[in-house]
Amino acid sequence: MSKREWDTPVREPWNPLIYQCLKAIDRHMAAYLATGNTWHAIKAQELRRYVAELKDWIFLQEDR
Repeated sequence: MSKREWDTPVREPWNPLIYQCLKAIDRHMAAYLATGNTWHAIKAQELRRYVAELKDWIFLQEDR
């Protein structure tokens, strides 16, 4: 699939938010690995769930 197929009019406005969430996941995991504070691991998992749900919702919107 080409880049253009992934950048649909429905998906395009959500891409920056998804990108920032993925960066936040990375930051939380780095903090978890550095400190052992499980709060960061939990927040990373919550963000993963949110991104997955958002991508599912986007897919449903594109299918309309």
